[in-house]
Amino acid sequence: MPTRDINSEIIEGLYTEALVLAEDARAAFDLRLTEGAVQPDDLTRVALSIEGLRTTTRLMHVLAWLLNQRAYLAGELSELQLERSGPLPDEREADADNLVRLEPTTRALIEESERLHARVARLDRDWWSNRTSATPVEALHGRIAQAFARY
Repeated sequence: MPTRDINSEIIEGLYTEALVLAEDARAAFDLRLTEGAVQPDDLTRVALSIEGLRTTTRLMHVLAWLLNQRAYLAGELSELQLERSGPLPDEREADADNLVRLEPTTRALIEESERLHARVARLDRDWWSNRTSATPVEALHGRIAQAFARY
């Protein structure tokens, strides 16, 4: 069994956190009617829908990025394939007018997803800045090595 390094430990921890947040978001933004619960007004339902979509999209981007990193660290993706998957998409922050309409626990969940995205975005920026620091010759050597590794 290969030894795990700090990078894989960080990625695994973030992946677990993102999965838990995604499940919490699914429950928080479920707009199906429940018996006995106070039903939100129309504007609150719209705010829930908008912020739910933003939050789940944010978390799915994070999960996709983390899955790519896990695959790369496990040797299932090459560096070129990882590079082709592109950077983590920019975040669309929650709308302040919508947040006012939401329950404090829902707002906390949204803020937690934003913090997670910011942490993963820092890792992504670091990875891309290290990629661009290679000289063109080093980049070409890397591409040649990857091409021959396939055979």
